[in-house]
Amino acid sequence: MKMLLPALRLSVVLMLVCGLLYPLITTGMAHLLFPSQANGSLIIQDGKIIGSSLLAQQVKSPGLFQPRASNAKYDPTASAGSNRAVASPEYIAEMNQKLATLRQENPTLPQHIPADLVTGSGSGLDPDLSPEAAMAQIPRISQATGLSKQKLTQLIQDHIQGRQLGIFGEPRVNVMELNLALTTAQKK
Repeated sequence: MKMLLPALRLSVVLMLVCGLLYPLITTGMAHLLFPSQANGSLIIQDGKIIGSSLLAQQVKSPGLFQPRASNAKYDPTASAGSNRAVASPEYIAEMNQKLATLRQENPTLPQHIPADLVTGSGSGLDPDLSPEAAMAQIPRISQATGLSKQKLTQLIQDHIQGRQLGIFGEPRVNVMELNLALTTAQKK
């Protein structure tokens, strides 16, 4: 009984510090130092939230760049990879079906197709494509929009993000930001 009161006091102090004070301070610092990122890197257009630069969104228009395939069906509450072994018959059948669909939507695809056009990311919500995967979609988008292949190539090159800190990751293109630039270019 003698130890119960100090244990309760310590529990209350730790709950206040770890459960209230620390989260408030870190959230406040995040909002001060990185306001956009702390609020989900939301993209606002005409006063409406149209998405986040951190999450892939399903794109059905043939005149826009398609993001990576999503095993989560682009649902941010269901983030998931496929968990299939690459040698399993189910995975091979799925990749063959995705390749057939991709070739049907993009008949002028090169023989070598960038893997990120048919494979999902680990989270299923990766917002980025490799520059090669974006470039492979140029003929379809050019035909659908009437924009020249040179203009589309320049749009992609203008949106390539390098490696983080110069060493981490691979060069990439954010599909949401690229599609917004494409929509703006179409209006000109």
